[in-house]
This record gives sequence, C-alpha cells and structure tokens, in this order.
Amino acid sequence: MTSHGAPGPDPVGGTGIPPGSEAAIGPVSGALTWALAEAALAAVEEVGGYAGGIYLRSGTPGLLRLAVLVGLPGPLFRPWWRMHANRPFPVAEVHRSGQSVHLANVEEAMRRFPQLVASLPFPFASLYAPVVAGRERFGVLVALRAPTPGVPVDARDRNRMTRGALRLGETLADLARQGTEVEWPGDPVCVQLPTGSGPAVRFGSFAWDLETGTVTLDDGLLAILGAEVSSPCSIEALTSLLDPEDGYALWAAARQATGADGRPSVRRIRLRGPDGGLHLLEVSTRARRAAPGTGPAGGGRLEGTLVDLGTGLVGSDATDRLPRAILATDRLARVTYVNEQTEHLLGRPRRALAGRPLWDALPWFGHPFHEEQLRAALLSGEPVRFLARPERGRWLSVSLYPGRDGVTMVMVPEEEPVPVARGAARGRRRTDDVLTEPGDRAAALYRPVALAIALSEAVTARQVSAVVTEELLPAFGGRQLAIYLLSDRRLYLAWETGFPPGFLEPFDGVALDAQVPGVETLTTGRPLFFESMEQLGRAYPDLPMDAHSGARAFLPLIASGRPVGSCILGFDSPRGFSPEERTVLTALAGLIAQALERAQRYDTESAVARGLQDALLPHRLPVREGVETVGRYLPGTQGMDVGGDWYDVIETGHGRLALVIGDVQGHGVAAAATMGQLRSAVRAFALGGHRPQDVMRGTNRLLIDLDPGQFASCCYVLLDPETGDARAVRAGHPQPLLRRPDGTTEQVELAGGMVLGVDVRASYPVTRLRLAPGAVLALFTDGLVERPGQDIDEGIGRLSRAFAATGSLALADTADRLIREARAATSRPDDIALLLAARWADGG
Repeated sequence: MTSHGAPGPDPVGGTGIPPGSEAAIGPVSGALTWALAEAALAAVEEVGGYAGGIYLRSGTPGLLRLAVLVGLPGPLFRPWWRMHANRPFPVAEVHRSGQSVHLANVEEAMRRFPQLVASLPFPFASLYAPVVAGRERFGVLVALRAPTPGVPVDARDRNRMTRGALRLGETLADLARQGTEVEWPGDPVCVQLPTGSGPAVRFGSFAWDLETGTVTLDDGLLAILGAEVSSPCSIEALTSLLDPEDGYALWAAARQATGADGRPSVRRIRLRGPDGGLHLLEVSTRARRAAPGTGPAGGGRLEGTLVDLGTGLVGSDATDRLPRAILATDRLARVTYVNEQTEHLLGRPRRALAGRPLWDALPWFGHPFHEEQLRAALLSGEPVRFLARPERGRWLSVSLYPGRDGVTMVMVPEEEPVPVARGAARGRRRTDDVLTEPGDRAAALYRPVALAIALSEAVTARQVSAVVTEELLPAFGGRQLAIYLLSDRRLYLAWETGFPPGFLEPFDGVALDAQVPGVETLTTGRPLFFESMEQLGRAYPDLPMDAHSGARAFLPLIASGRPVGSCILGFDSPRGFSPEERTVLTALAGLIAQALERAQRYDTESAVARGLQDALLPHRLPVREGVETVGRYLPGTQGMDVGGDWYDVIETGHGRLALVIGDVQGHGVAAAATMGQLRSAVRAFALGGHRPQDVMRGTNRLLIDLDPGQFASCCYVLLDPETGDARAVRAGHPQPLLRRPDGTTEQVELAGGMVLGVDVRASYPVTRLRLAPGAVLALFTDGLVERPGQDIDEGIGRLSRAFAATGSLALADTADRLIREARAATSRPDDIALLLAARWADGG
C-alpha cells in the first residue's frame, strides 16, 4: 500500500488479542495489553461510540504511541500511530494539560483544533480523557462517535470517560508497582468492536424414525417452535406447526436424503417457523432398504438440525441475484462477505477473499485516494461514492455504506470518461469531473492543510496575517497581500505587505456601499479574479492603479455565514487562474476568515476572562503575626491564556489560617467562572468551621451539582500559627514542598483523594504535619513544574532545588525567584499559581 507498506494482514492480525499470542504483542506485557483493550472497549460502548483507542507513553520523551485501536483498521490510520506531546492536536493537549477535551461536532473541532479537521476532514465527535494516577501520566483514552451539531457532549458521557480513564490509570499504576513497564514500544493492537445486540442464535434438533414415524425433539427445537407439542410425537404433529408448503418440503427432503443406494445424504431447506422467522433446516440420513410402503424410502433414521439465526433470510443467494458486485468488510477492513458478481468482477473465488484485508482483495484500494474514501466512511458513518480506476482503461463506480459492524461496498462497471480534449458527448462523464490521478488531489489539498495547521497556532489577527503571508503568497507566487476587517459597516486595513507606500490609505475605512472590488467581494460573497491590471481597470475605471501590471484576486472573508472582511492578493505580472486555483483560494479564504474570527473572539473573551479572574483572585492576603503568606499568578501564553488556577488564604476563626490552592480544568471564561464558584465554596465551608475533609467533600458535591462539565484539583491546609500544627487534604493536586529551617527541601507526602467533580462518594483523608519556626510551605499548580516532553518529576525536582537555594531571600523575593523562569518563557501552555506560607517564630 502506498501509505502503509505492502498489502497484507496487520501484524496483530486485526483479530483482537488471542490468548497467549506473544507474537502479536511482542515484548509488551500481556496483562498490559488486556488492560488497555478492556478499557478502550468499555469506553467506546459506554459513550455510544463506534471506535476509539488509547495512546500510551513510549520510551521516547514527549512521544505517545497508539497502543490499542478499537473498531478501525490499523494500517489505514498509520499516520496517527505516533503523537508528539507538543503538537496542536487534542490527544497532545490532553496529555500535556491533564484536562479532558470533548468535541461534539466538526464545527467545535474546527474552532479548537483546525489541524485535526484538516487531517481528518470528516464529521465525527471525539472525546479525550487523560489516563493518570496521582502525578503519573500514562496517556490518553479516546472515543469516537457520531456528531451532535449544536448539542454539547452530555455530562454523563464526560463523566464516563473521566471515570474510565481514572480506573485505567489505577490499573496501570498497579501494574507498574508489580514491575510491568507501562510503555508502548511498537505498533497498535487492533481490536474488533463487538457486534451490536440482536436476537440470539438458537439451535434445535429432531430425529425421525422413518419406519415407525416417531419424531423425537430436543428442548432447543421445542423452544424455537414455541408451540404446545410434546416429544416424542408423530411427524404429522410436527408438520402441523409449519406452513403446508414447508411441511411438504420436509417430506420431500426425507425422500431425497434417503436415497436408494443407501449412502449418507444431506439436504438443506428453509422453514418458516411459528414465530414467522425463517430457519435453516439441515437433514441427513443413512437409509436401510425396506419393503415398499414402510416409509418414505423403505426405512431408516432421518436426523435434522434447525438453526434460528434471528436475522431473517439465511445465506447469500438473495444478493447473488443482484446484477452488481457486493462485498462487505468488518470494522477492521477484513472481507466478511462476497457475492457471485464480485467473484466474476475480481476473478477470484470467495474462499480466496474471505478474511483478507480489503487492500489484499482489492490491491487498488491501497492508493491514498481510495484509503481516504474508506476513512471518510468509517469516521463519518455516512455513505461515500466515488469513481475508481483499478487498472488502465477500466473504471468502477464504488459506493461505501458504513455501519456499526462494518462496511458494505457496491461496485458497478462504468464507461471510460471522455477526455476534455475530445469534447464530451451529452450524458457521458468528463475526465475533469472525476479524479484521474489521486496524487493530483493530494497535491491540491496540501495548501489548505498546511495553512490550516499554521493558522491553528495563530492567536491574534496580526499573527493570522503573518501566517497568510508566509504560507499563502509563496504557494501561488504572489507578492502583495492586504487584509481588511469589517467593523461598524466599514472595512479597515489590518495588514498589508508589498504594496507601494501609501497606496492603500484611500481604501482604509471605506463603507460597504463603495464601488470597489474589496467591498463587492464581501457583500456578494463571490471571489473576484482579474488576470491583469488592465482587466481590473476596465471593470472599475475610477479605481486608482499602482505601478504593477500584474493580476489581482479579491477574496471574501466569511466565517459560518458571517462577514469578517476581505483579502487582496497581488501578482507582479499578468496570469490566469485555473478552476482548481480558484477553488483552492476560495477554500483558503474560508480558513483565513475562521482564524480571524477566532482571533477577534479571543481578544474579547480574553479581556472578559482576565477581568473576571482579576476580580476573583485575592488582592491582598491576611496578615497574621508569626505567619507570612505570598501568592503569585501567571496566565498561560498559548490559546485562551486565562485559566482556572487560584489560591486563597482564609482566617477561619480560633486563630487558624486555611491555605488553599486549586486548578480547574480548561481555560477561558468558563474555567474562570468555575474557579470563582469553587473559591467561594471553599471559603464558605472554611468560615463555617468545617474540618478539612468536610470542606473538600462539600466542595466536591457542589461541583457535581453545578455540573459545569469540568473537574478540578485542590489542596487545603489548615494551619495553627501558634503551634505550627497543620491538617491537610488533597484532591488530585500536586504534593506541596516544604523548606525546613536548615534549608533542606522535601516533598510533603499528603494522602490524596479523587479530583473534585467526578465521584460524589469520594473521601479525602487527612494528613497531619508541623511547620517548625523558619519553615516555608509551597503550594503550587502543575503549570509551574510541567514542560512538554519532560516527566513531571523532573520539574518538581527542579523546583525543589530552586526553592532550597532561596533560603536567605525575603518571602516575596522567593516567590518571584520560583516563577522567574516561567515568567520569561515565551511558550507557557498552562497558567500557574503559587502560594508560599512561612512561619517565623513559635507563638508569634
């Protein structure tokens, strides 16, 4: 195959995980493979999906490997077997951040992960949950299912994914403690999704003594017939339960089976049972010669087996009668059914095709274009039709009909398309209407894919414009670019390059009723192409011309039906625009419009989120004699940079202080709002005098009742400043650090409970500790210690060493030193919160 090596069966056979098959799983532990397969299957079925899998960390830092793939053929998805943790894909983000991602439809995926849509441009929903146990991050659990346009992922399904991932994380942690290497070194194991529920297959049998006429029925046959009949009975009693024509068929089968030569004989017929369903009957006998008139063939014993498949018509003769080739595969692309027309079309018998991978039965299916059609059918769940050329001079019209249990393919021979050069006869297909070379299509698609990937990392309008300059202009040989954005029914110049100085100034702020091409392309929604400045001048005689004589393209920037602005491409010399270029440029304009709209929305939402978070974080911390506290917060620098990290110091009464730090999943206004609710809840429980474990339990129940679709980690320490005694609880949050008076620093091992917002029954054990005079406690969120491609323990060790080196600094300077490196970083994927508490003397 072009994209995944030579045709042939998957290294794991695509047959699931056969017990004891060490060849299939290689050096990977069988227990690990079974645990991953079981978790992936459970997740897919619990959320009503049709495919899924698990990415697991590998031996290479920052690299995840697809370990288990459920319900999809592994070779077809080889480009997605490896995932670097720093890539802008949902799997990578979930592993980096430890936060779940739920994409209900392609529109939501395009907004958040356009590079995912560019690489898999099909309508499907996807759910991702981090597989973690404490601080240990193993990988990501994934489920795919049908999209729900306009409807977010249900909270129950979000929780099912989270619980499944957490259960798997605990299982993997247990395996690691037992000495199993929890890494995936090679190719994925492919697992077949169990067939959907249906009527059970039932079996029954009977024996007919042809000499005495007595029929003995077993319990299975009595259950299938479902009638008041006893065993033994007469043959008349048995046939009375059948339609007359089936009763006659049974007698005829007995005569045929009891041949005169006495050799064993087998006959099969179909009977309509009392339930109305069709059953397959197989009868066999070894006859004895007997006097005439003593039985259908003179005597003997006829035995029958009745099979109730619960699916109506049995066998393949129904499709054999159709005048077209029909072939079916399971979800792993293995051939499960072939009719007679397919045998004739392919020139291969059924027995040579059954069980083989599709690209072995149809070698031309290994071409990237045809693989793309199969991916589209499997992921979208919608029929796909295309024209294929398996060999020169031979064309097929191919239709793919996907379902939960596989894909049915219909193939019909087509006439050879008529080349454009010869002219096209009416009613015949032209070669410019079909794909003659799939490689040409892949080359044409490269430009929007490359641009989409680059645009996915652009946040501001200026960054979007810079990406267009770097990616779009070189691809088409352009030299000038101008981008105008719509505001208050006027177009304002947002970016330009290559035009003479001051040339575009007269068009800045132009109204939507102006007779200029940049306005007309936006108001009509149609792109305008001019092959030379002379052609442009004839269309717009009042338009000022620059010194260039080249071509111009005016593209409307419209996102989801909403006008955003217009884009102008300029070329140094006259040139034509082929139909393919016009199509690609129009598509690229849509991507640019979406990116610009996202950038404008980002600016607005970022301002709201910053204001919200600034209002929710404490502006000053309580001052108590003998205890000093300092807090710091840094927003992230990627995407929606305001997150859900928070800290707080609460005077609870009885002279005690509560030190709190937490981290809400996600970023943006929603995360900041949830953070504010949790901070208020913790403060209310603390001021009410509740014990630390009750504070955490109450906050957990509140978050579940609010059902914001998010979960959070938290650490709560109740400190007595006079004695230094403290009681602490932890909900899935990083362990704090303690710097002792002698400068040594260690990680405080606090007993932990589940993150907030998942399990209403979760409990949070209390750990007691003591802060000696001169000791400093550091609470922090994981953004301070995580780096893409590095283990979190390395980050904690780095923070611990930096903390130990600040012994002579004031507490505020210590806080600044600990976040200095993070503050200087240009790429900070997560926000950071830090809370320091120092105890200076016993009793104040």
